[in-house]
Amino acid sequence: MPLIEVKLIEGVFSPKQKQQMIAKLTDAMVSIEGENLREVTTVIVEEVKSGGWGIGGKSLSTADVKAMAAGGVGGAVQR
Repeated sequence: MPLIEVKLIEGVFSPKQKQQMIAKLTDAMVSIEGENLREVTTVIVEEVKSGGWGIGGKSLSTADVKAMAAGGVGGAVQR
């Protein structure tokens, strides 16, 4: 039975967006494995505290991710 785990930085996605992720990830798996496994496809969305995620040795915050989503570059990943 498929298990999909998604880790996100807290406060970036709304509950509605997380529900959309769950639905679309389930649909993606079902498109591969077949409709009969929809009922047993599990998606877990886990949020990591802001600053508890690092890329390239630098912590990433909720504000950094929101800036990236808006088309900017978050401070944690600037070179």
